[in-house]
Amino acid sequence: MKMTRATLESVVLERPGLDKPQNLCLDKGYDYDEVRDLAREFGYTAHIRARGEEAQAIKHEAGFKARRWVAERTHSWMNRFRRILIRWEKKPENYLALLHFVCGWITYRKLISG
Repeated sequence: MKMTRATLESVVLERPGLDKPQNLCLDKGYDYDEVRDLAREFGYTAHIRARGEEAQAIKHEAGFKARRWVAERTHSWMNRFRRILIRWEKKPENYLALLHFVCGWITYRKLISG
């Protein structure tokens, strides 16, 4: 939540014209009025999952499956690799190489499983 402004200011992609609606999907960690105001200031429509909303849906809707955001899911997959979860490497180059290897391995497994 604290880095929201810096993140929105650092977007490097050119945004389409203001006539097209711009959406910003965020999880419960961004459920603050300040973040909603920032999204509005930058011209986005904020879609923020409210705290407890997902738990209520799981209780009341049969067959409801919680949605995982892509980044959170990928971090979860990366945490299965112990050398990424606990950083043993002292040199940043070695850690970065291992991180790239893990990303490649995850992509390979995803492609093979379909």
